[in-house]
Amino acid sequence: MNPDLKLFVTALLQVYMVAISTISLAHSFYPGVILTGFLISFFWTLNVSRIAVSKMKERIIYSIGAMTGSVLGLLTTKLFI
Repeated sequence: MNPDLKLFVTALLQVYMVAISTISLAHSFYPGVILTGFLISFFWTLNVSRIAVSKMKERIIYSIGAMTGSVLGLLTTKLFI
């Protein structure tokens, strides 16, 4: 996989889980809280070293992935909550 695409997807998945977790917590939706709590930490371990030593291009790609994950997380929770 292209390194830029991999960075984008990893950021998307991490923030996607954060968005779902936030809404799940607000609505006491325990399955969402449990699943996303684990996955947020897991995706964070994949990102932490890679983004810390990145250049501006990678930071922007990461941020766009995170933004996309936020919107998709909100849309996903609308299906369940």
